[in-house]
Amino acid sequence: MKVNKPTQVKGHTKSQKWKDVRGRRCRPPIKSTDLNSSPVMARMVKEHQTSVKKKPTVKRLKSKAKSVSDTKKSTPQSGLKPHTQANGSLAFTMDNDSDDSQDWIEYSRTIKGNGVETPGDMEDVRPGRLEGEALHYCAERNDQQNHAVLVMQKDQTLCFRGKCFLTCLYGRVEVMGFTIEEGQQSYPLFSPASHCPLTIRALESADDTRDDRTEASAILRKYLQSASRKKLLRRVTSHSSVILLEPMETPLTRFLTSFTDLSELFNPPMSELMSAVLDTPLNGLGMIPLATTIEGLNMSNSYRNALNTVVSACRGDMDGCAVILVCGTKNVGKSTYIRILINTLLNHTTSVDYLEGDLGQTEFTPAGCLSLSTVREPLLGPPFTHQRTPEHMIYYGQSSCESDLDRYLECLKSLWRRRSQSRETPVIINTMGWVKGFGFQLLVDMIRFFPVSHVVQLGHSESTQCPVLTPEFLRTAHGYQTHPPAQTALDEFTESHSPPRSYVHLIAQSEFQGVGRQGTAKHQRTNEHRELSLLAYLSQLQSPDPGPVRPLNCLTPYQVPHAAVALGVIHCEVAPSHMFYAANSNLVGLCCLGEKVTSRGGPVLLSQAPICPCVGYGVLRGIDMVRGLYFLLTPVDPSVLRKVNCLLLGAISLPSCILTTQPGFEGEMPYVTTDYSFDLTGAGKLRVFKGLARPSQMGM
Repeated sequence: MKVNKPTQVKGHTKSQKWKDVRGRRCRPPIKSTDLNSSPVMARMVKEHQTSVKKKPTVKRLKSKAKSVSDTKKSTPQSGLKPHTQANGSLAFTMDNDSDDSQDWIEYSRTIKGNGVETPGDMEDVRPGRLEGEALHYCAERNDQQNHAVLVMQKDQTLCFRGKCFLTCLYGRVEVMGFTIEEGQQSYPLFSPASHCPLTIRALESADDTRDDRTEASAILRKYLQSASRKKLLRRVTSHSSVILLEPMETPLTRFLTSFTDLSELFNPPMSELMSAVLDTPLNGLGMIPLATTIEGLNMSNSYRNALNTVVSACRGDMDGCAVILVCGTKNVGKSTYIRILINTLLNHTTSVDYLEGDLGQTEFTPAGCLSLSTVREPLLGPPFTHQRTPEHMIYYGQSSCESDLDRYLECLKSLWRRRSQSRETPVIINTMGWVKGFGFQLLVDMIRFFPVSHVVQLGHSESTQCPVLTPEFLRTAHGYQTHPPAQTALDEFTESHSPPRSYVHLIAQSEFQGVGRQGTAKHQRTNEHRELSLLAYLSQLQSPDPGPVRPLNCLTPYQVPHAAVALGVIHCEVAPSHMFYAANSNLVGLCCLGEKVTSRGGPVLLSQAPICPCVGYGVLRGIDMVRGLYFLLTPVDPSVLRKVNCLLLGAISLPSCILTTQPGFEGEMPYVTTDYSFDLTGAGKLRVFKGLARPSQMGM
């Protein structure tokens, strides 16, 4: 494919064996002048471009990792640890005109006798949810710099809706299993109405000997005025955590909220409006705290035990890398479990490999793609907030594999073969929620195909909704392509990976509200999740600089000759004369065929669906039959786009809001009509039936 945009070569850092890593993710704290002069996101992008030239480092926790705990069972504690002096008085003198001296004078007034603080100056500190009046005591806002500082004690939590940047200034906190410590970079947090609200939890400090008042005073001076600083300083102990919360506005959030139906995406849904805590120092920064009536993420004992078992096994001396397959029926929290597992593992390792096997609810790409990704940053939001280009990707073109099971399995095998066999990074395999009939047979095949070390089976109501996939059961189970007593259908896997004859089987029971049922509220249905991921991918077409959102019809497309690429439809049969009608104004996968595309003077059309690498998505916004050109919009880098020689059209379509919100038109919008009836023959979606029989009809 010929393109005229400048090329960019992106560097790739080499992964290290995770138990030998000694680095730390960190960057200098953000100064107030930076917030006034340029967006925070622009600063992060520049620093990332500089850091990729240096030796890769990784964050390591200061102390030994602790198991996932249940904060609801924490023992209440009251009072703060007093700051003591050897003789009960200040042992140094300072200039009375300085800000520091005023802070210490204020603090010294709270000291009597041998370092006992007066009860009137200390509030009762209890673990639990921060809400209402408590937020006025432990949070202060700087309106000039437009940020807030929050002091949290051990096991205190903040559950919220919205979006923000979080920087840990003192101590450490945990979000979705990932521990954020002081000295690390700012992390974006996304808590939209489409998913479970995020919860920030304060952790116990690893250092009991630090001088909390001295360090906290110096830190707070950078972010708060004197009166606010003095107020928060009284609440700081050696076990406190101090976090900086800043508003976040990115091309992703600007693009999504520009659509009318998504303008309230980061606000509490209707069911949570009565629990929203308003009039706090955090309101106005893009986040709304929630009261305890909103549960947040709820993990059962079996859920936590499964997490701890897998993390402990990965940190131990395993022979080779851990391969964890997560399975379960629909709406039991597989994606949430995987995100927490990845984040927990990233506390100790540089990266985690992720094999996507769920076509309908993908994590890093729009729906319809199978992929193999290397995750190096925590996942602190739902899938549409961290869309990225995987290392390897295959465009399947549908949100379900039921029409072609063999192609689905062959795509997964192809992705696994592309993974370096010498890597010792943990691998997490996501699966579909289809766990009955042929879906269950696919699960059996996947456990046999890959060298699985752990199978985590999620269920609810004390049931797994399908047979329990223990090693003993697998010895006699029939798969779609494999049958007992075969250990694996891939001989090369057996030779290079030496898959174990057995694996650890874990059952985790989900207990969150609405488990086992698809969400019915706005933005919570699975088809809406797929549209959000696709819109998030297309938001990469927007400029990173602040400014108005540019609709897709205002962007300049690439011009691609018909003879330079092949065009194929992979989800149904289309007559060659109708191929351009089907592809026009539609979403296509940008793929790379192994052989060179040759043309005899006209367009090249494919008759079969190939299994080939995919580098991203594009919108075929127009076709010029006279000049023989495709007009293509895509965020894929031009240097990668030059390798593309195939456009594949699948069943993944553009969200309707893309077509119905095109500004600048008078009269009827292109590609949109209201004079349409699904009652006409052929007007609806064509259902392809390939005569698949149920396993019960095959004697299995």
